[in-house]
Amino acid sequence: MGEEGTGGTVHLLCLAASSGVPLFCRSSRGGVPTRQQLPFSVIGSLNGVHMFGQNLEVQLSSARTEDTTVVWKSFHDSITLIVLSSEEGSSELRLERLLQMVFGAMVLLVGLEELTNIRNIERLKKELRASYHLIDSFLGDSELIGDLTQCVDCVVPLEGSLLQEGLAGFAEATSTAFVSLVVSGRVVAATEGWWRLGMPEAVLLPWLLGSLLPQTARDYPVYLPHGSPTVPHRLLTLTLLPGLELCLLCGPRPLLSQLDPQLLERWWQPLLEPLRTCVPLGPRALPTGFPLHADILGLLLLHLELRRCLFTVELSEDKEPSLDQRRRLLRSFYTLVTSMHFPPEPGPPEKAEDVAQLPRACYVVSGPEEPDTGWRLVALQSGPRRLLLLLSPQSPTHGLRSLATHTLHTLSRLL
Repeated sequence: MGEEGTGGTVHLLCLAASSGVPLFCRSSRGGVPTRQQLPFSVIGSLNGVHMFGQNLEVQLSSARTEDTTVVWKSFHDSITLIVLSSEEGSSELRLERLLQMVFGAMVLLVGLEELTNIRNIERLKKELRASYHLIDSFLGDSELIGDLTQCVDCVVPLEGSLLQEGLAGFAEATSTAFVSLVVSGRVVAATEGWWRLGMPEAVLLPWLLGSLLPQTARDYPVYLPHGSPTVPHRLLTLTLLPGLELCLLCGPRPLLSQLDPQLLERWWQPLLEPLRTCVPLGPRALPTGFPLHADILGLLLLHLELRRCLFTVELSEDKEPSLDQRRRLLRSFYTLVTSMHFPPEPGPPEKAEDVAQLPRACYVVSGPEEPDTGWRLVALQSGPRRLLLLLSPQSPTHGLRSLATHTLHTLSRLL
């Protein structure tokens, strides 16, 4: 199984669909953004073959060469996105979801009206620069996985009920229904209103905060690609502790100046210690000391109905492979099981006999299947939950399903 993101180059092209004029090109090599640009002749050829197919009523969605995968996608007959990836093991599923996230980011920061009713190409190019940093974070090696799973990256705080009560009281005091606590781009706790946000904004908003430079406070205009693509909202953020932000999604009220220190002190000073325990949860997702088998090097737990996930590779850090390699292995394994084995969404099968045909578990050995060699990857589906584990080579293959079942049972009370 290939390791997505190893060594190759990714080029992302954005063009006006009607004219073929390039709006921007973003690139990364080995997960690091670069300034490398594709020649205009290549951009024109890629767009030309896509338009040629459309004129013949043929939808060209993807193509493969010996070392590159290309995916095209048009949005609202106005914007065409093209991605080329020479990364080892890069999948069409991953690239298709990348394009969906990129367009969502463009709507989030520019608005759908500007993208579907292009009046001035040069002005639109300038406005789209505001989305470059967020888009580049999708092309790089992120510690998050919501771009691929389309589920919100979450963490599990030690005293979640206390933080939830604090959020509810603060939301009522500010007359704001959409409030959350976010650490390193992951949601710690949120109000019911925040959890009702649609996709992709539910994933994009925390991700946006994780991609921005730290600031004490922000008043950031955003559009909601699903809920309000043409009318902007205000994203207010307040840094409670380094890396931990309080976020409010609101209309004209409240003003940032109305969130005075006395209001913050009233609701969050009594919760200072629980808040401090949330800061190190950013990369780990789970509290220190959470009982997990020693062979587990990384895990991804998804609740497909709630659209939330827990993702961490910071378990048994003294063992190989590296943290970056663990993330790549789990991302590649997720694309494999989602595109080939498990349905992407939970739902009742149309026929009763289909139940028996749906796979419930699978595993892969990355490398030779010999004793003490090759990383073990196992996936288990149980109702709306899906668990993926990366295990050390010492873990016997005959015990993978039992270990995964026990781990899923342990984690189910968290998500």
